[in-house]
Amino acid sequence: MTGSARPLERGRRADRVVGIILRALILLVLGFMLNILNSEVAVILDYYGVMFLLIAPVLFAPRWTLGLGAAVLLVGAPMLAAVLNGAGPTMQPLAALVRGYFLTGDYPALIFLPFLLVGLIAARSDLGRAKTQFWMIAGGVLAAVLGYGAAYVLPGLTARAHSGSTAEILGSGGFALAVIGTLLWLTARERGRVGQVLRALLWPIGATGSMALTVYTLQILLLAVAVGVRDNFHTIDYPGWPLLLGMTFGSLVFVSLWRRFLGKGPLERGLAFATREPVSRAKARARARSHDAAPEPKIQNR
Repeated sequence: MTGSARPLERGRRADRVVGIILRALILLVLGFMLNILNSEVAVILDYYGVMFLLIAPVLFAPRWTLGLGAAVLLVGAPMLAAVLNGAGPTMQPLAALVRGYFLTGDYPALIFLPFLLVGLIAARSDLGRAKTQFWMIAGGVLAAVLGYGAAYVLPGLTARAHSGSTAEILGSGGFALAVIGTLLWLTARERGRVGQVLRALLWPIGATGSMALTVYTLQILLLAVAVGVRDNFHTIDYPGWPLLLGMTFGSLVFVSLWRRFLGKGPLERGLAFATREPVSRAKARARARSHDAAPEPKIQNR
């Protein structure tokens, strides 16, 4: 959205930042709505909205700045979260809400922000380059070994999922980076026939990634229905393997068909429209004002 390896020129950056801020606000509202449902899922969309708002000011910062910010948050955010967790539940409701979204909730923004910053660094380095893919794999494996290894050998240090520790961020983030780098390398055009076969086999997963918001929202809605059916009729095993496998394969089939015949997902299409139109309308009004204010051209008789 911001230009990948070739960042947008300065004249277009402000519009893109506004568009991403609007996306963040929409994700916040959608997250609030899904949280009202009794799906027994810790919804992440509103946390994503907060993360998008936080990263908006540095979308076009140099890679070294992004790396420095990720390193500071990697160490500082878990420490600050530990201090605030020890402060007790005596905070005012608004302060507690802010603390939850930023440091102590299910997906605290400041603790998750290093993932977004490193992802932005990778995108700025050109995800299609073999060199970038190599460094993603090597750096990701090294980070995963350091994070999970430190938790394994050092007493009192944990890398448990969602613990929010430096070791967990380093380990899980490194693992994710290595997986993405490996998949990019395996499916690159340079792999020839092997890459072509893998791209075909993984196409449903790629299609799901292109419709992540739609799939996520539909699954939350279905799980809320499953909770109601389970509690009232006791005919659904939730959580359970049948529901997991059914929703997984059902999502892959649904997304593959939608992507093949209809293109962009419905919520993705709506989000793009909602965040693009305000900017376009503002531009149209600006052009109209400049046209109205323009002086009449002088006509010279020859």
